[in-house]
Amino acid sequence: MILYICVVIIMAKEFAKAFYNSAAWVKCRAAYIASVFGLCERCKRVGKILHHKRVLTPENIINPLVTLSWDNLIFVCKDCHEAEHSNSVTRKDVMFDIHGNLIQRIGPPIDNRF
Repeated sequence: MILYICVVIIMAKEFAKAFYNSAAWVKCRAAYIASVFGLCERCKRVGKILHHKRVLTPENIINPLVTLSWDNLIFVCKDCHEAEHSNSVTRKDVMFDIHGNLIQRIGPPIDNRF
C-alpha cells in the first residue's frame, strides 16, 4: 500500500501533491476503497485507481466538497481506467466490457472524464 501511495504522489500534478499527502485524503481514500470492497466499480475486478470524477484544479483543490466527497469519487481497475480515457471518441451511453467489447452502458450516462 505504501508503494502505491508513493506512485500516486509522483504522478500527481504539482499543485495536488500536498493534498494527496494529507491525512484527510489518506483516510478518505482508505474508507472509500473499503466501502466498495476494493473492487472496480465498473467491472467488479480488483480496483487500483481512486479517481475524482470532477477533475481537480488549483482552484478547487482546497474545496473538500470536491476533493473529499464520495459523490465525486470512483474506484476502478487499470483496464477500466484506460478504457475510459481511451474512449474520448465514444458516446457516453456506451462503455467497454471486461473483454474490450463496446456495450450499452447500464444506468445513466456518466462524464467520460471520471
